[in-house]
Amino acid sequence: MSRWSVYVPTEKVPWNLARVVHLHRRAGFAATWLELQRDLADGPERAVSRLLNGTSRSEGVPEDFEALSATISCAALCAGDPGRLKAWWIYRCLFTPDPLGERLTLMWHNHFATSLVKVTNRSAMHQQNQRLRQYARGEFGTLLAAMLEDPALLVWLDATENRPGHPNENLAREVLELFSLGIGHYSEDDIREAARALTGLEIQDGIARLDLPRHDGGLKTIFGKSGAFRPRDLLDLLISHPATSERLAWRLCREFCGENAVDPRAIKELADGLRANRLRIDWAVETILRSELFYDASNLHCRVADPASFLLSLLRALECCDPPPSTLALADALRSAGLDLFVPPNVGGWPGGRAWLSTRTVLARGKAIVDLAYGRLHSSTVPIDPQPLLERHRGGESLPDQVRFLGTLFWGDIDHRLVDELSHAARDEADRPSQLRRVLILMLTRSQAHLH
Repeated sequence: MSRWSVYVPTEKVPWNLARVVHLHRRAGFAATWLELQRDLADGPERAVSRLLNGTSRSEGVPEDFEALSATISCAALCAGDPGRLKAWWIYRCLFTPDPLGERLTLMWHNHFATSLVKVTNRSAMHQQNQRLRQYARGEFGTLLAAMLEDPALLVWLDATENRPGHPNENLAREVLELFSLGIGHYSEDDIREAARALTGLEIQDGIARLDLPRHDGGLKTIFGKSGAFRPRDLLDLLISHPATSERLAWRLCREFCGENAVDPRAIKELADGLRANRLRIDWAVETILRSELFYDASNLHCRVADPASFLLSLLRALECCDPPPSTLALADALRSAGLDLFVPPNVGGWPGGRAWLSTRTVLARGKAIVDLAYGRLHSSTVPIDPQPLLERHRGGESLPDQVRFLGTLFWGDIDHRLVDELSHAARDEADRPSQLRRVLILMLTRSQAHLH
């Protein structure tokens, strides 16, 4: 039986709050209490559909979101401060009606890892980010073609230095190794010949083009096929190669499923489906988010949350976005926790998984939690008071009931022993807001809080 069969709730695997929380944390950046209750009542089919069509957020989305986003990005580019470009993207993650779109944009930023450290042109990096967002859900071939014409990526990988008789193999190597096939599916001769196919790429007035007089028009042999290949011909060879669908399936499973939750057989099955569906990313994402595998108990609470998933989810779940937090402070917090937007560590991107939790980054996460609790991520610097949130959603009056509500807000459920432990640890604080801040800090610094 296929692991990608459509999930149908049963008594053994019910559609409960834990699975609704799971869906929103993996496919977006968490949800508010009312959004969770809506999807719990409506069932998985409608809940997933909202994420897929970009309408999952019903609270805190500005009516003129795209216009505001454009204004913020324009100001960021004019300011000459890379931090403001990072803050713009965080604004999108927090307030977009389409959190899955931003999740996919972040995934592709990691896949086509490009850094401001070398590409000092912020406009080019912004343009790349917009291009990733535009093609995030479509056919992978269209996305890969757009990246082979992306000025920031071409500068990053020295593509304009690749000339007949003076090859620079950087772009060709990463296209084969990282962007399409993966290690083990090509030879060094394939790289050299692919580099020849990519000669002549130029950037003029911010637009990439092929300068034919500087292109190697000779016969090339790639993957056993011969021709006077140009960049578009190389793209066709890559898209038709079966290893590309396998790497794409691996990338999507790594993004949406936990460590060791998907076995090689299931990845191959997803890859076969991708080939049958023209490598459509939206088809694969929908297949994953609707699958039995995605909601299986083995896939719950087993993925180390990246810093954006971790910190931005807390803000969304606690409804700490009105007034909005300082996106500049958030960008700095994410950088300290290991996710420096627009500055991946190398061409391979962020390794992810357990690598997110080094001694330094765990301490940074702890600091961010304390900063959140005491208002230092907001311009007002007023400590947060969870009481209004609890009153608004009938989260109980006693401290244990309120602890239980916060636990279900983050995880969908919480063990009664942990409720007792946290309530006891916070009981000596001066007042209820102080008790709840203490509970939040203790709750969110536990190891289970970092697993989504």
